[in-house]
Amino acid sequence: MMRKNNVNRYQKKKNKKGLTIVLAIIAIIATSLVVWIGMNNWNPQVSYDRAIKALDSGQKLIKKEPKKQDDKTTTGGEVEQPVEQKPEKPIIEPNVDPGGYIEGQTLPAEPTYVDGFLVANKKYPLPSTFKPGESKEAREAFNKMAAAAKLEGFSLDAFSTYRSYDRQVELYERYVSRDGEEAADTYSARPGYSEHQTGLAFDIGEVGYSQHYASASFGDTEAGKWISKNAHKYGFIMRYPKGKEHITGYMHESWHYRYVGEAAATVIYENDSTLEEYLGI
Repeated sequence: MMRKNNVNRYQKKKNKKGLTIVLAIIAIIATSLVVWIGMNNWNPQVSYDRAIKALDSGQKLIKKEPKKQDDKTTTGGEVEQPVEQKPEKPIIEPNVDPGGYIEGQTLPAEPTYVDGFLVANKKYPLPSTFKPGESKEAREAFNKMAAAAKLEGFSLDAFSTYRSYDRQVELYERYVSRDGEEAADTYSARPGYSEHQTGLAFDIGEVGYSQHYASASFGDTEAGKWISKNAHKYGFIMRYPKGKEHITGYMHESWHYRYVGEAAATVIYENDSTLEEYLGI
């Protein structure tokens, strides 16, 4: 009986010691867990919600890989697309023929006005029936310019102004017959495309020097130099200046002037530009 009691006491003592060890281990684990949570700022509720959301959508929680160092990003964090490189050479419009005219274009029923200015060039033709005659306003402006030039010792002559559609047909066909279409297109307008048909174009020369009429040499004469510097004061611009052939479509013509009014002429002259550039066409 005594021996049985001793065994029971030994067993209880052993169980108590084992329980103490288990509690100690649990305490150590709990303490470590608290320390880990504190160091990693872990929120059990957030982690639980994320896990549930991932399970519901059938997706795994995957750690995002860091962006490569060579990625260029905008301020919004989006990856910038590479800038498209512009071609080095300008793209030539496929519907423009070698002469600079739009292929298949027919003459319009009405003339084209841009910002109040009547336009006649290789892209904006006139109706064959358009017959305004010489502009009275342009003629008055020329007379004022001629009077001012007279005081400087120059006698100006407007030897060609308004030209009808039918007259342009005659001239253009003659030039094509003589020089070929390709060459003719550089200095003569096709019928319906001539600025002379507007009545605002004046071919100017000096009386007594007809050898310089419609010739590049006119620009080298004293009269030609005077007009190039003063025409804008009377509303005229040199319509086809040197270095602008790719814009106007015609070779340089030192004798061909177009009336646009003093305000526009002054702007065009001071900017060394053309009517096309002024109107943005």
